[in-house]
Amino acid sequence: SLRTRPHAASKAPFWADGDGDGDADSSSVVVRVMIACVYSVVCALGLLGNSLALYLLHSRYRQKQSSINCFVMGLAITDLQFVLTLPFWAVDTALDFRWPFGRIMCKIISSVTTMNMYASVFFLTAMSVARYYSISSALKMHSRKAAAAQAKWTSVCIWAVSLMVTLPHAIYSTSAQVSDEELCLVRFPDSGTWDPQLLLGLYQLQKVLLGFLIPLIIISVCYLLLLLTQGRQNRRSKVTKSIVIVVLSFFLCWLPNQALTLWGVLIKFDLVPFSKAFYNAQAYAFPLTVCLAHTNSCLNPVLYCLIRKEFRAGLKEILLQFTPSFRSFTHLLRRRTKVTEAPPVLVLRTQ
Repeated sequence: SLRTRPHAASKAPFWADGDGDGDADSSSVVVRVMIACVYSVVCALGLLGNSLALYLLHSRYRQKQSSINCFVMGLAITDLQFVLTLPFWAVDTALDFRWPFGRIMCKIISSVTTMNMYASVFFLTAMSVARYYSISSALKMHSRKAAAAQAKWTSVCIWAVSLMVTLPHAIYSTSAQVSDEELCLVRFPDSGTWDPQLLLGLYQLQKVLLGFLIPLIIISVCYLLLLLTQGRQNRRSKVTKSIVIVVLSFFLCWLPNQALTLWGVLIKFDLVPFSKAFYNAQAYAFPLTVCLAHTNSCLNPVLYCLIRKEFRAGLKEILLQFTPSFRSFTHLLRRRTKVTEAPPVLVLRTQ
């Protein structure tokens, strides 16, 4: 799959061809329980963080339209949709990567997961391009409303392209019996015209190129140019810094997964030989790389929104509005800070 599942690595070295040896010990119970717990935590934090991010962005977006905010809203919606699929993958992982939800749910959940992976990286790329354009054209007269309208149409195109590149996944994802166990995976039919391994290699190459390498090149070029043209205004530098952190977190979280996927693609194209090291990497390291990649979905709202001062202020207003105890705590903390920072008082004692 585009977000290749751990079971496809541990049960079958070639992920989805059905030729695995069914070694149930390839992923230890401790690792599986840990991954399932991480998925549950990421789901909870992702729901809370992305919901708050959407609320803050929506309230700020009404007052000040911005192409960056529009793309960040799209990114938050994408991550919110993604974390809703994590409970299914948590159960799947806890059951030693056996899929208990049936074929239709396998197709739906895996397709939604894949589509949102593409949408995430496309929105991050759009944010980088929009940031460079806003800085490089700062001296020109541009309407914020026009830029926001253009960002909305770009967001629609991002969703359309994400849906289009997910179609192979939606068509060929299914639950299948592999070594007497039902797994949710992508399985190309053996029609005789095309080798299923070759089709799977092309399919995963699409993931590496469209979901990682090409966006990485575009984003890197944008930020290299941005370093040459960025103004010295403090606000701009803070916004740019927050976007850089979000983008770096995405690529650092996804780099191990994409590297192992590329390794598998090279094996399917007979460019490198299949080895025991590759099998062990898929069986033991690959589930952890998927877990690391999935944690990124709860990091984006924290990294982008809470880094920026105006969003921290908005979050503080929400807490003060809905939690009286938090209001009392902050008031008490402020008073203690003032007392601590107060100058010492000189006291004259007479004998």
